[in-house]
Amino acid sequence: MTEEKILQSLMTLYEEEKGRKLPLDKGLFYSFLDDCKKLLALDFLQPDYEEEDARRLLLHVKAKLNLLLSDYQTDDPIGKTDFFLNELPKTRQLLIGSAHAILEGDPACDSVQEVILCYPGFKAIENYRIANILYRMGFRFLSRLATEDAHRSTGIDINPGATIGKNFFIDHGTGIVIGETTIIGDNVKLYQGVTLGALSLKEGSKLQGKKRHPTVEEGCTIYSNASILGGETIIGKGSTIGANTYLLHSVPPYSRVILTTNGVTIMKKGEKESKEQDKK
Repeated sequence: MTEEKILQSLMTLYEEEKGRKLPLDKGLFYSFLDDCKKLLALDFLQPDYEEEDARRLLLHVKAKLNLLLSDYQTDDPIGKTDFFLNELPKTRQLLIGSAHAILEGDPACDSVQEVILCYPGFKAIENYRIANILYRMGFRFLSRLATEDAHRSTGIDINPGATIGKNFFIDHGTGIVIGETTIIGDNVKLYQGVTLGALSLKEGSKLQGKKRHPTVEEGCTIYSNASILGGETIIGKGSTIGANTYLLHSVPPYSRVILTTNGVTIMKKGEKESKEQDKK
């Protein structure tokens, strides 16, 4: 084929996909995302910061978000920008809570600054927190760009629609998957390879808006490569889920779930013998 024929073939293929395509200035979006992260961790990134540095970053975030929203021709762009900016102090508190949880839970870590600058789990949480604001504003596409930015560099996949409580702790993190309708309570710790996923996606887009992913109540620890699936699955408060376990149903509060030669065993914390064996 000649170059002209190749070009015309591509033009024809473009025309076949006439669905609405959202405007996107990727350079502007990633600059906005970087400024958000700098603003939220300025004191750790630049210990000699001054108030003017924070003011400058805040104005940059506001201006860039205004430009992004103007491309979308959204209703009330000023109100939406104000909503985003008003969420930043709360987001900072949530991020610092996670940083302290990681510091307190990891004997290999020496400081909050080390967490913020070095830990992939924190980077994924940071991007998620920013993305979740955009998701709640209705900008699902932009929110996915933010979480996928962290996914590419950390291997941690958190859907921006997930609901995650305070002091969230990701240890190591590579391979973690957290689905859109997942609910995670306060003080939850996840290790690498954990999947909080859906049971089946046979109905595809028809499932949009339905709860497809599990609920993990406060104070739970889920060890590496555990898979917990289903929108009706609830991991009760204070439970510990052992490595490599596979759960399709709920467990009561303060359970200990481990994988044995007989399958998945569920017992109350402190008990020596199994109360239930999952043979499903």
